[in-house]
Amino acid sequence: MAPTAGAIENGLAATPAMGFNNWNSTHCRAEFNEEMVKGIADLFVTRGLKNAGYQYVNIDDCWAEPNRGPDGNLVPDRKRFPNGIKAIADYVHGKGLKFGIYTSAGLKTCDAAGFPGAIGHEQQDADLFASWGVDYLKYDNCGDHLGQSAQQRYTAMRDALRNTGRPILFSICEWGENAPWDWAQPVGNSWRTTGDITDTYASMLGIFKANVQLSHHAQRGGWNDPDMLEVGNGGMTDAEYRSHFSLWAMMNAPLLIGSDLRKAGQPTFDILTNRDVIALNQDSLGIQATEISNTNGSHVLAKPLDNGDVAVALFNETGSATTISTTAVAAGLGNAGSYRLKDLWSKAVSSTSGAISASVPAHSTVVYRVSRTGAFAAPPKGTSQLSSLRPSLSANAWGPVEIDRSNGERPAADGRPLTIGGTKYDRGLGVHARSEVRYYLGGKCSRFQAWVGVDDETGDEGSVSMEIWTGGGKRLATSGVVRGTDAAKLITADVTGLQYVHLAVLPTVDGPRYDHADWGDATITCR
Repeated sequence: MAPTAGAIENGLAATPAMGFNNWNSTHCRAEFNEEMVKGIADLFVTRGLKNAGYQYVNIDDCWAEPNRGPDGNLVPDRKRFPNGIKAIADYVHGKGLKFGIYTSAGLKTCDAAGFPGAIGHEQQDADLFASWGVDYLKYDNCGDHLGQSAQQRYTAMRDALRNTGRPILFSICEWGENAPWDWAQPVGNSWRTTGDITDTYASMLGIFKANVQLSHHAQRGGWNDPDMLEVGNGGMTDAEYRSHFSLWAMMNAPLLIGSDLRKAGQPTFDILTNRDVIALNQDSLGIQATEISNTNGSHVLAKPLDNGDVAVALFNETGSATTISTTAVAAGLGNAGSYRLKDLWSKAVSSTSGAISASVPAHSTVVYRVSRTGAFAAPPKGTSQLSSLRPSLSANAWGPVEIDRSNGERPAADGRPLTIGGTKYDRGLGVHARSEVRYYLGGKCSRFQAWVGVDDETGDEGSVSMEIWTGGGKRLATSGVVRGTDAAKLITADVTGLQYVHLAVLPTVDGPRYDHADWGDATITCR
């Protein structure tokens, strides 16, 4: 079977899922029941969560009876859900929302009571979930795995869900134990990267530090999942919860509320419904933020956005206030003389010639949306090498985007001559997947072309997919999967009238991760 360049092709999770899961607030206690689930669905509508983008109301472990029925089907707990699961799903759907359920890829689920898992019953359980109207499945990693690998177990459920004919978002929850970021893109819509979160600052911080390093593995339709939100459960301060929410939004994490909203105060709703921060998470470009600096507990994250802006988060993990600084150029922005900064929590707006800085209180995060302002330089008339132009946005998984050199390692200008399949190119860009580079065209250009492929510095290994996009989320052309053994491939695009052209290089799940790619002899032709 040919390797898959993109994420699972089920048409779901083009942006990270947003919703609710009861586990963090109830675990298996008695308050997890039909009344609670209906109450959460009601609050999604009345408290503005639905309008802010939250749509999935999901239930976790302990919803079933301890044993399957005589027909082998799972049986809803008769005390918690006296009217059955379909009645709950129908209620949630009646609110214009979607409904999610839980099971495990083993003989038992994770709670000590040991409810039936799905291994060996994948198609039976998937069919049952579809008949109930389930829209989302969280698939955990507990119970006897019967000697099967994680990839085998999760792929089996993917196939079973697909066979139902119902669109069901597939959330892989194997805790990062088997490096799912290396294989899960064509299997699930998200994959847990860590163990369970708890409602403490230390837990949130540790999970952030693990997940932020995996940014280049996420892509549209398939997301790194650092576990659910603890916002509102009471174990952290509001400042820490704002950091939690900001960092999860920047990292394109699924935003699943884990608090009992029936008991939540206004500060919790204020955090969860900050639409400026949510917009970063739901941006259609689908790029997880990368950590561009980390010094003495001062973290700077940058996240390119579809309209050409960049979100910059300044996170202070320490117990004392500190000034955290970066620049627009370091954040990947260019081709502008000035920049507009909007603080997404205070809503204050300021301008800068390039410096981005704030005094950040202990355990807090300042998030700016940075926009270019003033006159932008469009390419000159005629045909120009892209490597001679200044990009408006530049992001690369490993080191900087190199000009007329291969990617090399982390330092700038450490690459070799661009070489694909033995052919050298004097001009072009050397990158490492996941890479995103954007150029301002100002509606004055007509044609883009480049010779693309994996650079010979990887040997015969590595594989990527290289794509050309508009600045508005439309793909113009793709190379398909190209490998280290392939010759260069010519890729062209009609860019007539476009304000931007966007060059994306995505990792695949085919072989080792030596994803050094070249845009050889990349040119733009303009009026």
